[in-house]
Order: sequence, then C-alpha cells, then structure tokens
Amino acid sequence: MLHNPLALNFANALLNPQLEKPVVVVGPNGKAANKRFNVYRNNVAVSLVEALGKNYPAVKAQCGDAKFNDAAHLYLSEQPPRTRLMFELGQSFPEWLDNFAPAKQQMPWLADLARLEQCWLKSYHTQDALPLEPSLLDSVLPENFGGIRFKQHPAANIIISSFAIFDLLESGRNNQQSFSPLTPQNVLITRPHLNVEVRRLPLGVAKFLTALFSGLTLIEASETGLQFDADFDLSTGLTVLLQSGAVCGIISQGTSI
Repeated sequence: MLHNPLALNFANALLNPQLEKPVVVVGPNGKAANKRFNVYRNNVAVSLVEALGKNYPAVKAQCGDAKFNDAAHLYLSEQPPRTRLMFELGQSFPEWLDNFAPAKQQMPWLADLARLEQCWLKSYHTQDALPLEPSLLDSVLPENFGGIRFKQHPAANIIISSFAIFDLLESGRNNQQSFSPLTPQNVLITRPHLNVEVRRLPLGVAKFLTALFSGLTLIEASETGLQFDADFDLSTGLTVLLQSGAVCGIISQGTSI
C-alpha cells in the first residue's frame, strides 16, 4: 500500500489513462516527458492485462483475446492492483464480472468460471498440508461417528454453479468443445499433494462437503446432502471426501486427530 502522496499520484496516473502525467515526471534537463510516460504507462497496462490473462486462461479463451483484453483494461482501471504478487492479481475479478453488463448478457457463466480459476490459483499457492489418513477413522467409536467434524484442507474449495464450469474450464484450457454451458455443474478443487485436482460432484455430494467445510457434524452434513438430492449416499460422499484429500483432520468430541 502506497502512503507517499507523490508515489500514489504516480501510481494512479500510471493505471488510469484518463489522468494527466504527474508534474513530478520530467525528461532530461527538465523537459516535458508526456510521450515517455505514455509509452511506459502503455507497457505497464499491457503487462498487467497479460498477467491477468495468465491467471484466468479459460476465461480468456472463452472470451477471445480482443474481448478479454478490453474487459481487463476496464477492470484494471477501476480496480488497480493492490499486491505485488502476480498470482493474486485479479482477486476481485469474478465479482467484477458479476456486475459487468456485457458479460452478464452474453456469457452469464463467465463469473463462475472465473471463481473456479481463482480457486485453482489459491489451491496451487496455498500452504501444504497432509490429507487425512482414512485409517484414522478407525479410532472413532461407532457411537461417536455421526458427531465427528472434519478439518478442511487449506487447498480445498467447492463451487456450486448453475453453469457447466467444469466443462468450460476443460474447454478453455484444453480446447475441448461440444457441451452446453447452461448445464449446472458442481466442482471440488483440491491439492492433496503436488498437483491441483478438479472434480465434478453430484449436487448432494457438493452440499454434503460444503456442510462439512462449514463445521457441521457428519450426520448433519449427510442430512444436508439428502435435502438437496434424494439419491445422496453417505458412503459415496465419504469416499469422495477421503480419496480427494479434501480434509486434513477430524475432530471427535472436541479432540483433534
């Protein structure tokens, strides 16, 4: 965060082409440096747009270069970077797309796709943690099993969407086609070891895991899954939970394992 007024003025002018060159910017021998500053400003803008595209490659692929670059320029002028870490660039981009009229009208699924890519980035860069060893569940007494809670793995997140965000991600990143973007899909993002994994989930399983991540007990989360999907099966939900590495511990009667 910049606190020096001159530095702040320079940064604002650098990211907003509507602002004039700061008076403190001069060329050799004190001459005007409008052209020099404009070239520098353009280079910075192009670099930031490219960086945003690298953070959201599927969004960029679905939009096409021209539309994405136009939207990215507008987004960055309205919400300039607040971090030096390039992988954090565009943290508010999904919410911005929620309110960007052209995207809402032409690609209403774009904001959810951006959320998925943002979760992918967070999962990739978050701290390491060992996923829960399934055998630890054997230490829980049967009468206490329904009351256990799980510790969410720091790299695990769920997105429940009205759109085909899994297919859109695959299409954007791997050039796959032939699907309807209006098909609801739910996605689990995890990184149990080195690689980020993205899985499609049935609605009941997605609601079940979301409930566990919010701190509900196993029995409460199971009931939540059944509320949204009559075909939800607890054993299937537990299998996904453990195989995906989405949790890194259990809490049984107040004791962490």
